[in-house]
Amino acid sequence: MARKDNRDREERDSEFVDKLVHINRVAKVVKGGRRFGFAALVVVGDQKGRVGFGHGKAREVPEAIRKATDSAKRAMIRVNLRDGRTLHHDVNGHHGAGKVVLRSAPAGTGIIAGGPMRAVFETLGVQDVVAKSIGSSNPYNMVRATFNALKHQDSPRSVAARRNIKVSTLQSRRIGGDAEAAAD
Repeated sequence: MARKDNRDREERDSEFVDKLVHINRVAKVVKGGRRFGFAALVVVGDQKGRVGFGHGKAREVPEAIRKATDSAKRAMIRVNLRDGRTLHHDVNGHHGAGKVVLRSAPAGTGIIAGGPMRAVFETLGVQDVVAKSIGSSNPYNMVRATFNALKHQDSPRSVAARRNIKVSTLQSRRIGGDAEAAAD
């Protein structure tokens, strides 16, 4: 029975891709010398629109990574993607001094983003995006700012539902609005 539970857990865990973003080593000076501790920042996603990040601290690196991975799996968010490859619209996010700008991109662009943001997009399943980090280059703040931006991502379906109109009406307004703006 226990073996079957472990196999189920492994199958569930295998659907997720995890990326180690950053490891921080800290030293505490004690009587006998230095005592080292490690903090890990991990991003976990299913490459189909779900992603999460976690932070873990321990005396050993593998234990810190395990804790961070477990924390990331518990704190996952769902992001609606356009055609399963890019964002629906451009969006800004911030956390502390870290600011990010995320822009949707045409097919074939690839992931144009800095290290911590790249890890988020790869685990999320985004194939085409242009991102810029402004301000803090601290990986914790960059990841949190990226998640802040992704939480503000809206699909046309959710906007139409919120306004009680059809998606086709919303899309036609968008196309018509662009034509009117070009005529001015």
